[in-house]
Amino acid sequence: MPGQFKYIDLYQTLRKDIVEGRYRFREKMPSKRLLASTMGISLLTVEHSYALLEEEGYIEGRERSGYFVSYQDGLLFPVEEQQEQNLSLMYFQSGDKEGMAYSAIAKTVRKVLSKYGEEILSPSENQGKFFLRRALKDYLRRARGIFVEEEQILIGSGAEQLYALLVQILGREQSFAVEYPSYEKMQKIYKANGITLEFLGMGKNGIHSSALQKAKSKVLHVTPFHSFPTGITATAGKRREYLDFVRRKKAIIIEDDYDSEFSALGKPEDSLFSMDESNSVYYINSFSKTIGPAFRMAYLLLPKERTKEDLKKIAFYSCSVPVLEQCILTELLQSGEFERHINRVKRRRRSDA
Repeated sequence: MPGQFKYIDLYQTLRKDIVEGRYRFREKMPSKRLLASTMGISLLTVEHSYALLEEEGYIEGRERSGYFVSYQDGLLFPVEEQQEQNLSLMYFQSGDKEGMAYSAIAKTVRKVLSKYGEEILSPSENQGKFFLRRALKDYLRRARGIFVEEEQILIGSGAEQLYALLVQILGREQSFAVEYPSYEKMQKIYKANGITLEFLGMGKNGIHSSALQKAKSKVLHVTPFHSFPTGITATAGKRREYLDFVRRKKAIIIEDDYDSEFSALGKPEDSLFSMDESNSVYYINSFSKTIGPAFRMAYLLLPKERTKEDLKKIAFYSCSVPVLEQCILTELLQSGEFERHINRVKRRRRSDA
């Protein structure tokens, strides 16, 4: 990608080599100095690339021994560690500590009232205002590496509303597999809409492989990044295992994103939606964590090949988000204020670590 940092280029090359088997499970990686010398790049570039690979679970460093491949193809379903007896709970900071500053929102509101005028009184398209979906599409491509079209985006008043809409899309009176433990309110909403839940136990890297193998459900709801309440982030190998679950069972994944904008990685966190090639992943994210808990707005990304059929099933629903709030979010995305806020929080988290 033009303008991309060299360490990201190297990271992507090495990741592809690992995934495609040119570096095999438990094989030792080239030393940092050897790789830097061979490729004619700086040692610092290699160190940054290896740090990303280790952070995502592709490799692991061993003291005085170097780096070794820890990625295993999900097709192998390796024997996984026993269930952790004491999963540590991660402390999630409240929105008022990491939410956007009041001054930034107030400035944006004043600008929106002047810029949009009577547009804020006009009705919204059922999926949300087109200009907001276009701004969100551009942000996702630019900052998250997610490529969608405006018609694949559905705006809703919080993730909870979108859970219920997904039941409408996917069908009632069936079983959804969910992480255990997982977000209790999500469980209650599914149950209230006629869904039976199948609980899949969590290990330190995500759902246990043995639990995935035995799962009967055709819908899998996962939070790959900072799953609540455990704080567990699924490794790269585990994420591909989730996608293999889709291929094997002709199933659907609901990817419930949480907090990944604040990832400490030097690149966007890989989403299952962007990794999926079978048009079987639905992606949910909200702004209650990134902007503030009172900002009740979320979005659902529909798989491209399913979009037309899915939208027919919910065509009678009106957009539940006021147009004024949609204009405010559009301005935050287009002005760059949203991304500046995200970067400020990431810097603060790194300095506090």
